Amino acid sequence: MTDQLTELLSQVRRLADAMERLAGPPPVANDLTAADCFVWHPAGQRLQPVAQPNRVALSLIRGVDHVRDILHDNTERFARGFTANNVLLWGARGMGKSSLVKAVHADVRRTSGTPLKLVEVHREDVHSLPALLELLKESGLRAIVFCDDLSFDHDDTAYKSLKAALDGGIEGRPENVLFYATSNRRHLLPRTMIENEQSTAINPSEAVEEKVSLSDRFGLWLGFHKCGQEDYLAMIDGYAAHFNLPIATEELHRQALEWATTRGGRSGRVAWQYIQDAAGRQNMTIGRDNA
Repeated sequence: MTDQLTELLSQVRRLADAMERLAGPPPVANDLTAADCFVWHPAGQRLQPVAQPNRVALSLIRGVDHVRDILHDNTERFARGFTANNVLLWGARGMGKSSLVKAVHADVRRTSGTPLKLVEVHREDVHSLPALLELLKESGLRAIVFCDDLSFDHDDTAYKSLKAALDGGIEGRPENVLFYATSNRRHLLPRTMIENEQSTAINPSEAVEEKVSLSDRFGLWLGFHKCGQEDYLAMIDGYAAHFNLPIATEELHRQALEWATTRGGRSGRVAWQYIQDAAGRQNMTIGRDNA
């Protein structure tokens, strides 16, 4: 009997250990005072502090002055406790959409003196937004939830979770939280998907409304368009002056235009990539963290 009891207890312990492994680590006590920026990890509902965010100074973002001012004003009003809108930054790739969000957040914190938080959510974790919003609501701190390169493909139903988190449900979005997203698409869904809904649905107009209504949950749409040569060279000059690149302006412009030609276009990303190349050829080390 003793041997049987010992064996039974051993099996119970093994079962308990297996259940603990399946359950994963216990929830972490999130400390929102630990940093200014965080990355959301749904597993364990954990906010990972980011000690050194990858961002540039607001003064180095050129060619988007109008949308920069709108985003800055919206963010500052929210940080000070006033009404503000969710924002969708959409348009040409490489024009500084995500860089602008991070730079504006840092500048507003500095100028307003408020403990505004920036929480990044990965595209594949959008379904977990309700849990994140509940956590941020309980903290009482004002926070911007940020999703970079947000878009949805065919048969992807995660956009419905986002719609509810932004503006739906009986409780609605917490007053201390805003949602900022960047995307190459204004409606966050591929045009072919919308056209397919029109051609196959019993009621085409209702099907399209279901798809494009997600964008309507963003009170501000800020468009980014391909930059001209003047704006591109202004970006180059701004970076060169900031990092003290020892290259004459005429030669700098010649090289930068040649670099853009090899890349097939001009953008803020192309300008930054050229500056990195030019700095490397001058035996210099630069990075966004010291911009």
